[in-house]
Order: sequence, then C-alpha cells, then structure tokens
Amino acid sequence: MKYRILLTFFTIFLSAGAFAQQAAIDTIQIKGLIIVKGKTAEGKSVFKAYQDTAYARQKLKKNLHTKWLVLDLGFNNYRDKSDYPAAMIMSLHPGGAQYYPGVSYSQAYANKSFDYSGAALNSFAPRMASEPLTPAEFKVMPAKSINFNVWVIMQRLNIRKHKLNLIYALGLEMNNYRFARNITYVPGYSTTVIRDSVNFSKNKLYAQYLSIPLMLNFNSNPARPGRSFEVSLGVQGGYLLKSRTKQVSEERGKVRLTDDFSLNKWRFGLTGEVAYGPIKLYSNFALTPLHDYGLEQYPFSVGFRFNGF
Repeated sequence: MKYRILLTFFTIFLSAGAFAQQAAIDTIQIKGLIIVKGKTAEGKSVFKAYQDTAYARQKLKKNLHTKWLVLDLGFNNYRDKSDYPAAMIMSLHPGGAQYYPGVSYSQAYANKSFDYSGAALNSFAPRMASEPLTPAEFKVMPAKSINFNVWVIMQRLNIRKHKLNLIYALGLEMNNYRFARNITYVPGYSTTVIRDSVNFSKNKLYAQYLSIPLMLNFNSNPARPGRSFEVSLGVQGGYLLKSRTKQVSEERGKVRLTDDFSLNKWRFGLTGEVAYGPIKLYSNFALTPLHDYGLEQYPFSVGFRFNGF
C-alpha cells in the first residue's frame, strides 16, 4: 500500500512537470509581446499574440527609455529650385569664354560665382547656349535612390504623463541619388558636372552624414503601445562625413570617385514620424541645399522605421 501511494505521487509529479514544460513551450514572451501556441478543432497549430499591459505599465515608471540600432529604409528625392533660365542666359554671355582653352586658371576662377545665381549654376554645370542646361539632367530615379539610416542610440524623455515626450538620437544618414541621365561629376575645386558620352547602367551620388534629430513626441496611449497612435515633429542637423560617385558602363566598367563634390558640409532640416503600434513612417526635409553653390536642390526622404532593441 505504501509503495502504491508513493507511485501515485510520483506519477502526479511527473505529469505536473510535463504540463508545466508544455505550457512553457506553448507560451513565449518577448518583452511586452506574449505569443501563445494553440490548436484548432482540426488539430492544426495556431499562434496568437497579445500585448502585455502589465509590462508596458511597468516601463512607464521610467522617465527615460533607450533604443539601440533603430533602422530607417526609404527613398530619396529633392526639390530643384535651381535658376536654369538665368544659367541659359549666362551661357550666352562673353564670360562663358572662361571655359575654353587659352584662359588661365586664375582668370577663370576670378570670374566664378559661388552662390545660387544663374552665373554660379552655369559655372557648376557649364553648357553651350545651343544645348542649355535643363532640370531633366539632374532627374533621379526615386525607386532606386535609397535612403538608409542607422540610429545607433535613440532616447525618449518623458515630459508629461508619457504622452508628451522628447525624442533625440545620434546616427548615420546614408543617401543615394540614382541619376536617370548620363551626367558625370568631375572632382576638383571647383567641381563641375558635365554631359557624358557614355551610357551608364548605374550612375549615382552617395552622401553620408553624422546626424542628430530632436523631436517633440505625442503618444495617445502609452500603456498600450500596440494600439497607440504617435506623431513626432522636430528638427535635424547633420555633418557630411563622406561622399562618392559610382558609375557602371560597358566602356569604362565600374568607376568610383571619392570627393566632396562641392556638397554642403552642414545639413539642417525638418524631421517627423507617424506611427500606429509597431508600424512607423518617417520623413526628412532639408532646409539647406545639397550643394555649396550652383545647384539649389533641397533633398527629402520618406520611408519605414524599424524599432531597435
């Protein structure tokens, strides 16, 4: 009788352990997300996800939240405000002779303008009056002009009840501008952009910035992140770390050139974010031109933002 009682208790103990182990396998928690495995009437496995509100409320006790390696993936383009009509007029001016052989470098340099006037544009991208410069020459292919950002650290500071917050970050902005036309940046001081005789299968300009965004954030439901609506607006500043061009053609193969290409060293603009639950969209609009002079192009980018950890 004694051994039967012990055997019964041992069987119950093993059953409880097996049940607990099965429960542990069937339920997974990743921070505030609970994933439960179940079965349908037909015996097929199904998974259901739930938001752990207790976990979210526990996080609200902290006023500073940090995320690492937040990623952005989107597309680039720019608003082109360059003075093309004035550049065409300047190409008719006798000063255009500065681009021909026989004129010394000092004379040519003294005649150059370093602003966003028609004269500066004609100097940056010199053209003959019979074939004037047009906006189409700097047209980009948005679907292939990729913007990829890595925010090494992003923090959110509570201002009021976690509904009003301050968001700031530090990271790298990597912008690709894929040109639709056969133009070539010729490095030097100063840079010039010419029409090339080669047909490029790939022709792009790459610019990388060290950037710091600062945004005011509104969160409609901090206790339930999976169902909250968020909007953030602010400013963003950046410094140009490096830039290069890459061209691919049958005639020249793959050619990479590294230079500053007269790009603006400093970048300042507006930035924003709209989110519902885990789905986030971002946008950046530059208030400073992409180039130091000549071309007056204001870049912007839009895309998806992926939470870090």
